[in-house]
Amino acid sequence: LDMPLIIHTRDADEDTVAILREHWQDGPFPILIHCFTGGQALADAVVEMDGFISLSGITTFKSAEDLRAVLDTVPDDRLLVETDAPFLAPTPHRGKPNEPAFVAHTAAFWAERKGISAADFHAQTGANFFRLFKRVPQSEPVAP
Repeated sequence: LDMPLIIHTRDADEDTVAILREHWQDGPFPILIHCFTGGQALADAVVEMDGFISLSGITTFKSAEDLRAVLDTVPDDRLLVETDAPFLAPTPHRGKPNEPAFVAHTAAFWAERKGISAADFHAQTGANFFRLFKRVPQSEPVAP
């Protein structure tokens, strides 16, 4: 089908890696870890399997520095950004219902953390999206 396997895993890094590696032996397939909250071993395994990791509003929380340290090691060409609406609104909307428009806050947070412009971060994550979701037709990029 040429569609990605989208995984939401929490507190199950070892099991997730074991299952992915077991099935990866049968042939590669596209992987997206949605709302990533895992550790370094999971991030490394996903990158090793040419997978993608999605940044949610959690990554903007003051308490998420350990998570950000792991995500700092993920190559930019393996990152996506998401809302996980209506849950996990990013700072400055933490504690409120999340909405799709708030993805801009998470993207701006990561652009600043990486020392790049919001436009460059948008272009990179947009290109990543289309590499992962090959069946989605590409149109002209929309400015952030």
